[in-house]
Amino acid sequence: MNSLLKTLGILLLTISTLTAQGFKVKATGVQTFSFKDNAGRNQASFFSSTPLEDITGLSNDVKGTITFDINDVTTMSGTISIPTASLKTGIELRDKHLKSADWLDADSYPEITFTIKKVSDVEQIADNKLKAKVTGDFSAHGVTKEVVADVTMAYLDESEQTRMKAPGDLLGVEATFNINLSDYDVDNMVLGKKVSDNIEIKVTMVGTNKF
Repeated sequence: MNSLLKTLGILLLTISTLTAQGFKVKATGVQTFSFKDNAGRNQASFFSSTPLEDITGLSNDVKGTITFDINDVTTMSGTISIPTASLKTGIELRDKHLKSADWLDADSYPEITFTIKKVSDVEQIADNKLKAKVTGDFSAHGVTKEVVADVTMAYLDESEQTRMKAPGDLLGVEATFNINLSDYDVDNMVLGKKVSDNIEIKVTMVGTNKF
């Protein structure tokens, strides 16, 4: 019986090791990273097409936290957000329309958020780099819908070089996903020009576990 229990224990441990997917770095245990960046280097952007031109919107006011076990990123939780009013497209009149009640209504809905629900399909690219699918609730214009983002994450142990950017270990994240404006009760007309209902959203950010 003892031999059977020991064998079962080893089997369970082996399965756990195989299924746990995380970074192979110096850090261990549960870590929390903050993405608040006063320098404005973290970015969230959207891309849309019109018959006459493409439109790119950009925010440099990304904030939020992510928490996960270093050895198993499927434990990840957290929320990333940007102020709706921080979005800019390069044309002042278009920016006013974007933030108005006719479009994103920044006064009534001041935050756009992505809240992590699940991490799956984790793929090890390097000891400190992973690719994964991240399922989350995306909220904008008072509507919340589930989306799936393609995410690449890179973990950098603190060093003299990384401290030039920020103190602590750093986590770099690149995420891409798509939404339909109609799902969020947003009219796909901007200053009389029809834009694509389907919008591509990208987030590029670096966070630190010392904040």
